[in-house]
Amino acid sequence: MNIVADLILAGALVAVWLTAGLLADALPSARSASHLRRRSGLLTVLVVAGAAVFVAIPLVTGLMPGKSAAPAAALAPAVPALIVLTTGLRRITQVWRGAGAFATAPQTPVPPALRAAAAHPMLLVPLQVTGLATLIGLPIAAGWVEVPGADLAGIAITVVGVAVLAIGIRAGLRHSRLSLQALAPIGRHRPRVPIDR
Repeated sequence: MNIVADLILAGALVAVWLTAGLLADALPSARSASHLRRRSGLLTVLVVAGAAVFVAIPLVTGLMPGKSAAPAAALAPAVPALIVLTTGLRRITQVWRGAGAFATAPQTPVPPALRAAAAHPMLLVPLQVTGLATLIGLPIAAGWVEVPGADLAGIAITVVGVAVLAIGIRAGLRHSRLSLQALAPIGRHRPRVPIDR
């Protein structure tokens, strides 16, 4: 068992997906449309790099002699990463295109609707959950936790489950607040239009 190679592979997974999760959290707070476009473009690159690391893990471990714990370490973040690749990546692309509409005026403040789209829970939550789930893989790759049936793995999954719930609630509240700012105030009375006589 090559623990150093397993830790390098698991560490690469953690570095890419944790960075993507942190960048996704900062996405709605972009100062301008060009800043939002740069952030969403970088986030797309990180998601593609994270998917490439997932593909590289079985290839690299297949070339190494002996048993490897890296594929088992990559199982926990695999499900949220699939959600990111199927729904989150499409939402990131929509934000990137929306911010690109302001290319002729790059210092334009981010419109409230675009800021709300950048804070959508289906964009933020899977990315942040994937980043947290990769942390579970480090003790597995180091050989400290045996999978399946380890008590420590059950505790780690419970802690991540509570964190997922907290992230989901926070993202939902944030999106609701930003969505309300995107709506135009609707009054009870219609403005009177002068009639020419």
